[in-house]
Amino acid sequence: MTDSTNHTIRKIVIASGAVTTLAGTAGTSGSVDGVATTASFYFPKGITTDGICLYVADAGNHIIRKIVIATGAVTTLAGSVGLSGSADGIGLAAKFNWPEGITTDGTNLYVTDGYCTIRKIVIATGAVTTLAGTVGISGSVDGIGTAASFSTSKGITTDGTSLYVTDYANFTIRKIVIATGVVTTLAGNVGAMGSTDGTGAAAGFFLPTGISTDGKSLYVSDTRNHTIRKIQ
Repeated sequence: MTDSTNHTIRKIVIASGAVTTLAGTAGTSGSVDGVATTASFYFPKGITTDGICLYVADAGNHIIRKIVIATGAVTTLAGSVGLSGSADGIGLAAKFNWPEGITTDGTNLYVTDGYCTIRKIVIATGAVTTLAGTVGISGSVDGIGTAASFSTSKGITTDGTSLYVTDYANFTIRKIVIATGVVTTLAGNVGAMGSTDGTGAAAGFFLPTGISTDGKSLYVSDTRNHTIRKIQ
């Protein structure tokens, strides 16, 4: 898990509840690559794994970090430390703006970017492209790729075929077909905060943030409603 304000990555043994610090030093922010506590982070947010490595949206540094689980070795996969931007490119030539949510299909990473976009990173090469949304343009338009718009997207998850995004400020859950970049609104009523259970636009959310899937249903942390919601 990311312990954001401690600037660390923590490990919890599920069977026992034992907690250890895998990487970073509590209370020390930075962007240093290294092993375990010699590495540093700056408000790390989202985290995902392919089973061998962890991938962290290091929001305050505007970069994506990679951690080898077996060794705790931390490297910077993509983004320019401390430089906010929207440039697509390879590895350190790419730029992000407060990346927050992150998920993987095992081959690629998908990241929610503060410039109202969804970014794609090829893990093997570090190549970064913009999958959906238009840089700096906040909105709620459904469409294909850059024709779609988001407003403060936060969490992201995948079932391997589609991405599901909590569009925080729009009070909606968005769906992106990975192969085509087609964006639709799956649930929630754009701009209308609420707490109603229902189907599609009949449901209401109030600043949805985290999202996960078991492959059959979605589970959403509906922040200001203080609830966990399920979407089937």
